[in-house]
Amino acid sequence: MNVLIFRLQWKLLNEIEILVINNFCNFVNMSNLKYIWPSFIVSNIPDSVSFYVDKLGFEVRHIAPEDDPFFAIVGRDDISIMLKAIAPDIKPIPNNTRHEWARLDAFISVADPDVLFEEYRSRGITFHQPLRDDTDGLRGFEVADADGYVLFFGRPVD
Repeated sequence: MNVLIFRLQWKLLNEIEILVINNFCNFVNMSNLKYIWPSFIVSNIPDSVSFYVDKLGFEVRHIAPEDDPFFAIVGRDDISIMLKAIAPDIKPIPNNTRHEWARLDAFISVADPDVLFEEYRSRGITFHQPLRDDTDGLRGFEVADADGYVLFFGRPVD
């Protein structure tokens, strides 16, 4: 009888331990940040969407309303950018127009910036900053979108 009780207790303790470990792992996984969607105020949704789709190879993930859009989400792979036209008198204000040290509006992590640079160069993109290793220890390049927002595509230097 004691052996049976011991085995049941042991089994119960193992199940509790597994449950605690699984719940802890779920908690840890829930606390990890996965991505961010910057939101840019733009002058004109069709022009902005066209730049991201035609030049950068993004896709339209959402646009509304269809007949006269003022909001869109564009993205490629695991990143997305929200675009919103507020009103004619509310203009985009990219960071670099506010201060020379604030050169970027978005940092987009890229596994191989050299390959993406060549893709964009073949599309005829004008680069705000060509591919290089910069003084911040990053390898990448910068592109200014239709409203002047500067996107850095790159990664830390190896």
